[in-house]
Amino acid sequence: MSLSVRPQRRVLVTKINRSQSFAGVNSSADRPFRNLSPFTPTVSRKTGSRVSRMFSMSHKSPPPKVPQPNRLDEVYEALKKGLTAYLEVHQLELEKLSTQIRESKRNSRLGFLYDLDKQVKSIERFLRRLEFHASKIDELYEAYCIQRRLRDGAHNMVKAYSTGSPGSREARESLAEASKGYKEYTENMCLLENELESQLGEFHIRMKGLAGFARLCAGDQYEIFMKYGRQRWKLRGRIEVNSKQVWDSEEMVFLPLVTEFLSIKVTELKSLANHVVVGNVSCETKDLFAALPQVVAVDINDLGTLKLSLEVTWNPFDKDDQPSAASTVNKASTVNKRFSTYNQSPPDTPSLREQAFYVSVHQAALLRRLGQW
Repeated sequence: MSLSVRPQRRVLVTKINRSQSFAGVNSSADRPFRNLSPFTPTVSRKTGSRVSRMFSMSHKSPPPKVPQPNRLDEVYEALKKGLTAYLEVHQLELEKLSTQIRESKRNSRLGFLYDLDKQVKSIERFLRRLEFHASKIDELYEAYCIQRRLRDGAHNMVKAYSTGSPGSREARESLAEASKGYKEYTENMCLLENELESQLGEFHIRMKGLAGFARLCAGDQYEIFMKYGRQRWKLRGRIEVNSKQVWDSEEMVFLPLVTEFLSIKVTELKSLANHVVVGNVSCETKDLFAALPQVVAVDINDLGTLKLSLEVTWNPFDKDDQPSAASTVNKASTVNKRFSTYNQSPPDTPSLREQAFYVSVHQAALLRRLGQW
């Protein structure tokens, strides 16, 4: 997968191009913006104290003060695509297991079929959870759109009353009522935006290392600092003589955010008081909502001679709403392992003729024993 980069002051974000590699252009001077992958937060998002009139507030960060409807539209579209892909992957696995059961019923032992049946039921339960989760997100987004239309209408009323003559007492009261409605709809949008953000799941990040193109030398030490909203992750690594890399931390989890971007800062540690900032970039995260793990690479410096390689896995449920074991299907290694296990030929069951032969042999032996008595 490839991440796109944009200047920090720019409003729009360039769309990410999908591929097996992660490319991008960034500048440490103007802090370019890139589409990128996530990591585990050291600061968890806590539940807000305010409660929406339509939906109860869940945990995570407090609601924003200013809604971002355009950004929310982009995240919602990416989230829906990710959930659809998640459903397709699990549905495919369910169909393969069902086919395996039908083909193995006549020539398999009970334990083998029981194990397959358990897996099928587990995936069916998980599919129902995914469908319910998707419907809940649609409901939140629909309510958000309603509040946005009401807010736009109230804004037009305030603008109309403000541009006209001061007028009578009724006009002033109408202006105050429109202003009150605008404020109320804005608060509702912020609460719904926060609630939808709490349904984004988790980004599981695995550190793959730095790729230097002759830029990395044995003995070099680097510090990587990632910031995602209130979430932080700092890790240090060293380049060994055999070109291997040793890092003090390899796996993290980030809770996805609607309006925030992931910032990455890479520093080369040369001595106690001499640290060189190699690159400082901002990355897009909405394209990380995918059913299968993605390996992404981020250009750290201007020339792209130093890249950070990460493996990102999206889980549609966070740690407070863990899915069943079937959710591990989103890991390709697990899928291959599971399918290879199920595709093994089952143990043969003796035929009716063989069973009759075994029974006759057993009866003959029993009669001989009785004759000896």
